[in-house]
Amino acid sequence: VQLVESGGGLVEAGGSLNLTCAASGGRYTGMAWFRQAPRKGRAGVACIHFNDGKTFYDESVKGRFPISRDNDLNRVYLRMDSLKDEETATYYCATDRVPFPCQVAINSPRSLDLWSQGTQVTVSS
Repeated sequence: VQLVESGGGLVEAGGSLNLTCAASGGRYTGMAWFRQAPRKGRAGVACIHFNDGKTFYDESVKGRFPISRDNDLNRVYLRMDSLKDEETATYYCATDRVPFPCQVAINSPRSLDLWSQGTQVTVSS
């Protein structure tokens, strides 16, 4: 069971990045994205249910960070637009071996037990 991220990097404020999370070794019912800034806790960003495509977002990213999935490829994407320098953080994707509700997971990272290695996103002002 493995979650592998790609797509982080350095971008200027106002710019965009795309993150990809590829899941292997199992089938999952949803995926969430989190971020952790220096000296802060891990915070939920976005989440998607695979069965119906329903999405959930933290208020701070609504309208800027659309989450999407490709069920056939077992991949989830996070498009990040209009990035702000305070959004510099390590970004993670996460899921669980059992079905989970996004509205709970996005506020409770400890409820998920499968995590990617993290990818650094640095937004320069």
